[in-house]
Amino acid sequence: MAFYEKLQVPLPTFCWLCRAQRRFAFRNERALFKRKSDLSGKEIFSTYPASVPFPVYTQEEWFSDSWDALTYGQEYDFSRPFFEQFKALSDKVPKPAKSAAGFLNNSDYSNNAADLKNCYLIFNSSYDEDCAYGNAVNRCSYSFDNSNINVSELSYENFNCSRCSRTFFSVTITESTDIYFSKNLRGCHDCFGCVNLRKKSYYIFNKPYSKEKYFEELEKYDLGSYAELQGIRKKAEQFWLQFPNKFRQDGSHSMNVSGEYIYHSKNAHKIYQAIGAEDVKYCQYINYIPIKDCYDFTVYGENAEHCYECAMVGDKSYNLKFCLQSYSGVRDLEYAEYCNSSSNLFGCVSMRNKEYCILNKQYTEKEYEELVPRIKKHMDEVPYVDRAGREYRYGEFFPAEFSYSGYNETIAQEHFPLAKEEALKQGYNWQDIESKHHTTTMQFSALSDNINGVDNSILEEIVSCEHKEQCDHGCAGAFRIIPQELQFYKRFNLALPRLCVNCRHRERLKKRNSLRIWQRQCDCDYQKYQNIIQHGHHPEGRCPNQFETTYSTDRPEIVYCEQCYQAEVV
Repeated sequence: MAFYEKLQVPLPTFCWLCRAQRRFAFRNERALFKRKSDLSGKEIFSTYPASVPFPVYTQEEWFSDSWDALTYGQEYDFSRPFFEQFKALSDKVPKPAKSAAGFLNNSDYSNNAADLKNCYLIFNSSYDEDCAYGNAVNRCSYSFDNSNINVSELSYENFNCSRCSRTFFSVTITESTDIYFSKNLRGCHDCFGCVNLRKKSYYIFNKPYSKEKYFEELEKYDLGSYAELQGIRKKAEQFWLQFPNKFRQDGSHSMNVSGEYIYHSKNAHKIYQAIGAEDVKYCQYINYIPIKDCYDFTVYGENAEHCYECAMVGDKSYNLKFCLQSYSGVRDLEYAEYCNSSSNLFGCVSMRNKEYCILNKQYTEKEYEELVPRIKKHMDEVPYVDRAGREYRYGEFFPAEFSYSGYNETIAQEHFPLAKEEALKQGYNWQDIESKHHTTTMQFSALSDNINGVDNSILEEIVSCEHKEQCDHGCAGAFRIIPQELQFYKRFNLALPRLCVNCRHRERLKKRNSLRIWQRQCDCDYQKYQNIIQHGHHPEGRCPNQFETTYSTDRPEIVYCEQCYQAEVV
């Protein structure tokens, strides 16, 4: 309540999960379209297809002085709902083709990225070199098919790993090297199929070996064979289920937090994937530190403070409410989209270095301060009604139907999956993904089982995806093997994949815990899992500790409280 009073906004009318889902529907991370710039005619890749109503410019063109967003300014019309007027403005003001910063050197097929070199289909990532097929990959090199990894190299098919090298098919690994099919390891090297180890080496399925015997045993596993590799993955994942999981993934430098994947944070509640967050609530994907005193904040950060119901904002953002894609020294903005280096804007689109504007029309400071309260009052008196019949007054984020992406093209579908009919019923947009009708030159079933039987001719093939566009992963139907990828498989004796990039992405995200939170009791009862020691806070029987967790009660994992987990693992 104190936060809402401080920011002078009404209480929310959607629950926190529905608010997150609505913001997520504006976040297209991975869908790219080939089209032309509406300014220069140059062939470009964009998150916006050619069918959108507004002009799309390259990054350089959009940031140039060759056009002025003020020319699109319009008078506020008190006979029409505010959101209707904003949508009309947004439909005609130019927007940048992609969200990118720094340089993208030989990395055109990437988006929501910064400072990439020789990267291909890398999204929501920064400072990478020679990487492909990943999202949330930061400061990494020569790595493929990863999600949420940081400061790592030579890694493949991992989720939530940091400061690692030569890590494969693993989950939540930190400061480790030469790791295969493992989960929850820290400070380890040369481990295969292991769980919950700390500073260990030469272990196979949690059994210790001498160095010589370890490598001798490893010779029995041929990861170059696709059939054998799939069998090992299945065996490892079944083995993981025999061991307890900590109720929340967080760092040792966090205090008074709740949610999942929280590091170096304080007083942060119902948070999902955040680093350096303080005094925040209901926030997701805060990976550029710090962020302070914000509620309902999705993606970015970097010195953001006093922000509410915003998505993709940051870089010295202060006092932003209901804003999208606005950053770089912005302050005191409401209902702004693609604005930067500006202050005191209300209902503006693509403004740069401006202040005291409403619907892209310039006002004096006095005129602005008199008109904005009248507009807010009008928003309450003449609400916008969306397709689902919901009313939007002042204090609500943009209606989901304003998104220029289909629900199925955004991260909303990854966290809150919906069928087309249900998405439309709930007021979201949907993009029917046309079959690419790739002329495949090879069926996935015709691929050599072993990487040793693959030569450079595979680089000329278009391989069908095993899912055959029959899944809900946005299956592309086909894929190619690129040269650096083949080189990687050969170097580390890894079998070729059988799924397209989209399907591999969605399969990998199954290792990610949910955004939702459940209340449950610690599973430790000395029977589900044979504890190493007796726990002082419950020497017998089931642990009484309860907690909030992203592990639902119907999941198969064993989930321990902090005390029980630390007693068993550390």
